[in-house]
Amino acid sequence: MAIVDVSIIPVGTGNPSVSEYVAEVQKVLEKNADRVKYQLTPMNTIIEGDLPVILEVIQQMHEVPYTKGAQRVATTIRIDDRRDKVSTMEKKLNSVRSKL
Repeated sequence: MAIVDVSIIPVGTGNPSVSEYVAEVQKVLEKNADRVKYQLTPMNTIIEGDLPVILEVIQQMHEVPYTKGAQRVATTIRIDDRRDKVSTMEKKLNSVRSKL
């Protein structure tokens, strides 16, 4: 299982706010909620699941700003793909919390 953080930024929209785009991108995740687990944060979205599925969902997410009129989109993806044991968002947080 992989944990991925993704940030999708429309470029050159003429408006510094991206919340409308973020809301539309989140709808893609809602449609795929049976395939991936996700968490919206103030700076990005974290997605958990099988890596091929996550990458497919990210491709769908990346296309959203274009459908809203953006001419350029910058997408940043960071992948944590641990294969020696099952890692989840919750397990990672609990590991840190147990040390506090």
